[in-house]
Amino acid sequence: MEPIVLGDVEIVRVVEWQGTFGPVARIVPDVGAQVWRDNEEWLAPGHWEPQSDSYVAAMQTWVVRSEGRTVLVDTGVGNGRSRPASPHFHDRQGDFLGRLARAGVAPGDVDVVVNTHFHADHVGWNTVDAGGEWVPAFPNATYLFPAADDAAYGPQGRYGDRQEPAGEEGRLRWEERRLMYADSIEPVHRAGQARLWEGGHRIDGNLVLESAPGHTPGSSVLRVSSGGERAVFVGDLLHSPVQILEPGCNSCFCEDQAGAAASRRRVLERAADERELVVPAHFGGAGAAQVRRRGAGFEIARWAV
Repeated sequence: MEPIVLGDVEIVRVVEWQGTFGPVARIVPDVGAQVWRDNEEWLAPGHWEPQSDSYVAAMQTWVVRSEGRTVLVDTGVGNGRSRPASPHFHDRQGDFLGRLARAGVAPGDVDVVVNTHFHADHVGWNTVDAGGEWVPAFPNATYLFPAADDAAYGPQGRYGDRQEPAGEEGRLRWEERRLMYADSIEPVHRAGQARLWEGGHRIDGNLVLESAPGHTPGSSVLRVSSGGERAVFVGDLLHSPVQILEPGCNSCFCEDQAGAAASRRRVLERAADERELVVPAHFGGAGAAQVRRRGAGFEIARWAV
């Protein structure tokens, strides 16, 4: 839990779960096997397990302290959730709140929760089970929800009470996303703690949210600028560092493939040009990196955390 300090902003990584998550050919299908082998020296073991050819991931939250307030960036998987399409997420029982406490954060201390997008592993600890009812886990926080995802995943959107898609896999994923909204998003609305935003939203003098659609309709990034130092939390624009090398390659979870690739390149270009620390949601080894241009793509300049 060694913090990153950027000017007057402190950033702490709190990992909920870490391990292998599936074959790399499924998670980032457009990245060729040779790319992994050519970069094994630094991809393994933190980002790739060569023996099983498995992607290594972390489910985590970033704690950002800025201008006297505590901000959480994404809230992981959560406990006791029905996630029929995701064995790694289904009915988990973990000590995330204990880990958060060891980072010096009690639920009542949290002022702002940022969900970069509405996938199940980014919103799970938005709520906790209070005697059979889901309620906000952070009672004093404002939850910043991207309006486009709220519209897409909510009752009036494509994962609401409408016709299920054909096929078992499609049906399970549809049901999972409906359940996710019901247990992790809707209770925050009911409590009056949700704030929808679109386009951009300034949290304080150091922190600004910006839309970066593609992975989901409302996918966003959080930019940090303080004391001449910069960072950008990119959510799931990057699942693996191989996407820094091959920015046109999406994960299998990107809903709009062309849009996700365009947002990824745009964010990486700015990060390289402005020396922003890139902070993805799921890197299993070092959690953040500075990038620089290399030919038509990018490369790691240095790792952090």
